[in-house]
Amino acid sequence: MAKETTYRVPEHVAIIMDGNGRWAKKRFLPRNAGHVQGSRVAEQICEDAWNLGIKYLTIYAFSTENWVRPEDEVKALMNLLRKYMKDSIERSSKNNMRVRVIGDISRLDEDLQESIQTLEAVSAENTGLCFQVAINYGGRDEIVRAARQLAMDAADGRIKPEEITEERFYTYFDTGGIPYPDLMIRTSGECRTSNFLPWQLAYSEFYFTDVLWPDFNKKELQKAIDYYNNRERRFGGV
Repeated sequence: MAKETTYRVPEHVAIIMDGNGRWAKKRFLPRNAGHVQGSRVAEQICEDAWNLGIKYLTIYAFSTENWVRPEDEVKALMNLLRKYMKDSIERSSKNNMRVRVIGDISRLDEDLQESIQTLEAVSAENTGLCFQVAINYGGRDEIVRAARQLAMDAADGRIKPEEITEERFYTYFDTGGIPYPDLMIRTSGECRTSNFLPWQLAYSEFYFTDVLWPDFNKKELQKAIDYYNNRERRFGGV
């Protein structure tokens, strides 16, 4: 008799939303048109993820390396993020979604920082999808910032060296208190993590697809979950 298997929905999915520019170029549109469409897809994927049983969703919106892009594109991205954060205040309440921004927001304009703080505050008690948006985020930068704060606490006597564990160290991360991702998805055919959650993705399953982010949808998300179900997760065991 065949052994019965249980379909597993990943608790936490992380996504590198890649391909906005290529999507726009294929349609002879400016790159920003791809970013706008990509933001709409992100909104829909939040709803789809929750309906499929995913509890945590983390997306890579703007990296610490993205500042080197052309100035007009960076400005357009910041304006898009500004609008996205403001719109998310109403959307989070409507969808019972808790929103948290990870990354070093100190480099962002003050009004954008204020919008982020307001969004996090008004959505803090929501009990639906936990949605993390990585803005000015770099995994190495996050580790350095966490280590710096840990060193300061150790120097001030708030923690002893022998009390430092992986679990304790993780509480200093932007994602502290959030489960590690079970599944990482990257769109557009690129097969690297690009400084996204390097600590957190240590035992995640990786799913790479040629689909450009603005074309990603619930069907594609389901494909990624199906792939996840075909993986045997041993975490170093046998």
